[in-house]
Order: sequence, then structure tokens, then C-alpha cells
Amino acid sequence: MLADSDTRWKWGSLTASRIAPEGAALDGYLLRGRSTPTARQLREVGVRADSLREVTAVEFLRDMQRAPGAYDVVVLALVGGGVQAVLHGLAHAWAESADRPVVVTGYVGVVYEKLADGLLLRHGADVVLANSAYDADRFRAVYEGVGADASSVTECALPFLGGARYTDAHDPYTVVFAAQPSVPDTAADRLYLLDRLVRHARSHPEREVLLKLRSRPGEHTTHIEEIPYQKLAQRIDLPANFRLVYGNMGEVLDRTDLLVTVSSTAALESLHRRIPTALLTDLGVREALGNHHFTGSNCLVSWDQLDAGLCPEADPAWVARQGVAADGTYESAFDGARAKVAALLAHERPALAPYYSRTTAPGYLPRVLARHHLAPDGSPLPGAPAGDKDPGPVRQIVRRAARGAYRHGVQRVAPVIRRMGEL
Repeated sequence: MLADSDTRWKWGSLTASRIAPEGAALDGYLLRGRSTPTARQLREVGVRADSLREVTAVEFLRDMQRAPGAYDVVVLALVGGGVQAVLHGLAHAWAESADRPVVVTGYVGVVYEKLADGLLLRHGADVVLANSAYDADRFRAVYEGVGADASSVTECALPFLGGARYTDAHDPYTVVFAAQPSVPDTAADRLYLLDRLVRHARSHPEREVLLKLRSRPGEHTTHIEEIPYQKLAQRIDLPANFRLVYGNMGEVLDRTDLLVTVSSTAALESLHRRIPTALLTDLGVREALGNHHFTGSNCLVSWDQLDAGLCPEADPAWVARQGVAADGTYESAFDGARAKVAALLAHERPALAPYYSRTTAPGYLPRVLARHHLAPDGSPLPGAPAGDKDPGPVRQIVRRAARGAYRHGVQRVAPVIRRMGEL
């Protein structure tokens, strides 16, 4: 399994464990980049691999080329461009192999933006997982609409849903705001949401109010967080019943009575447990925020309504269509994907054939592949960094320093430069 961030590691490793043949080992690869997860982030996910290595795309492809029959399934838990590059790289690496692994990919959560772009970048995998019936219909429509084979689309569910069903209120009643790294993306909007959360805590002193954060300062997740809530919180006098928390989302949901967010995938985890869940409308219902995905859910509310005591009740039909499986059918949600993988393994697989090629996208595909040091035919470019299996202590220190400098630039320097440019 190849992943490029903590959230995709979580999705990819759990997906692999649910669809791979029984008793299969999990070999983990982390794609070296700006969002490569730290050891703390990996521990927080709580999934252990039988082996784990940090690699470049070229090094991963060389491993796959050396032993194409060593694996039954390869799960690509990457951003769309990364999936497309690796698919072309694998097609080149396995050109002479008649017994290649089954290649699986998908999405880590709600698909609310770049639907066509992201899907076509994932086309070419043997299995493209859709986390709900709603997504499966949309995915097939995109592929069929451009004349691409849609047989890879396979309905399942998010692999990290679970936990006890919500029944009774906790003592104290606990409100959790699930923050997102990039939504909303302005300091003013993020400060507004933080201020409303703090005001809710002050107006309800009998409640415990938690701000659930995805990463600690200096860490990155799937999306870049330029304006961390931790930094904004330093400007505010926080009430005694308000706390910032980290950790596994499932463990936080164990004590949650009301989950509030803009559009986080945490909302689906909460709805799966039948916890009252609120998607905020304060900043509008907009595609840029992702909360438009929840239209029809009966969960779109404002802070004013929550302050007044409103407790949303999700529409059961909407929840069922979204793959949340709150009706107890979750354990069978992966049966179709397991059967698909088993059927593919039982027969010789044809060569990987992504929709994007030098014929269909000659002005786009080479750029996508070049970002991962691959030529248009999927072969490594001359001088491509191949990485090393056992970097020495000096090289490890240099890598950590480089990542730290990059993250400092994103979170500290870049916002200052933008503000100066607006003067």
C-alpha cells in the first residue's frame, strides 16, 4: 500500500485489510513529500503494517518491477495526480509481466470538488472504490461520459466507520467542532468559527466544548493548513469548559453528544453512529466549502440555531444513500469489493490502460507524470531521484530540516507575503 499523507494512510491501510485475501500481510510505503506523515501521526491512526518504508515514486516503481508477483493487491492511497503517475509507471514496469497484482484506488472521504478531474486521474486502476451508492452513480457517469471503461467502479463504504451507536447524553454534554486544514481558507472565516465556538462554550457553561484538531503545529495532513486554529486561539481568552484536543477521531466521538463541522468527513463517522451532527451554514452553503454535499441531509444549520438548542436529526434516506450504513449493514459493505478483487485474481489481468494517454491528453499527461520524475511512457526520467532504503542519520536530519523549513514557509512566511501584497 502506497500513501502520501496521514489520512490516506488511514484509508489505504484499512481498505487493504478489508478487501485483501484473508491472512495477507500489509507492506506499507510512504511517498516522500510535503505531507509525509510523522511517526506521531501514524501512531494516532492506529494501524500497524508488517513493514514500512519511505520512498520516492521511482523507488516504489522499481520495487514493483523487481517482483510483480510478490503482491496480490496494490492499494494506491494518493492524490489524483499521484495515482495517475504511478498507474503509468506500473504499466511500464509490468509491461512484460503476465501475473501482476490487482491495483485498487479510491477517495479518503467526501468527494465534493474536482469530480471529473480527480476521477479521470484515477482511471486505469482495476478497482476504483466509491464510498456510497451516490458516489458510484456519479463515478460511472463521468467515465461513461468520456467514453472510458466504467467497470472498475465498485461500491463499498469508508473503511474507518465504526464505534458504539449513540444512545444517551454524556455528563457533561459534549460539543465537538471537527476542524479542517483548508476549509475555510481565510483567517477571517476561521477566526469567526473559532469565536462562535468559544461563544457557545460561554453561553453553555454546563457543556464541555472541544476543538478537535487534525495535526499539531509543524505537521501536515492531506491539505496544507496555512492558518492553524492553535495560532488563532492564542488571541482569545478561552473559557474553562473549552479545550483543544488531538487524537483518534473515533475515540473523540466516543464522548460526543453533538458533532459540528463545515464539511469534514468526521460528519459521516458521526452520522454512522447516529450522533447528532451539524453542518454549518454560517459561511454559506457553497461548493468551495464542501457543505453543499450535505444538502438534503437535514443537518445544515447555523450557530445561532445551535446556540438556541437545536439538535439536528439526519434524514434516514439521505444517510443510507451516502454509504453511512447506520442501519447495521456496514459489515457487508465491502463484500462486493472483496468479490471483485477475488475474481480479478482468479484470471490473468490485462495491461493497465488509463484513460489519459499520449493520445487523449498529450498536453496534460506529461506534466502530471513529470511531477513524479516519469517520462510520458511511464519510465523514469534521466536523473530521477530513486531514494535510498536505509538513509543514514545525517540524511534523515537533513530531510526533517527541509520539511520543517517548507512547513514554516507555508504556515508563517507565505501568509505574511500575501498580506503585504494586499496593502
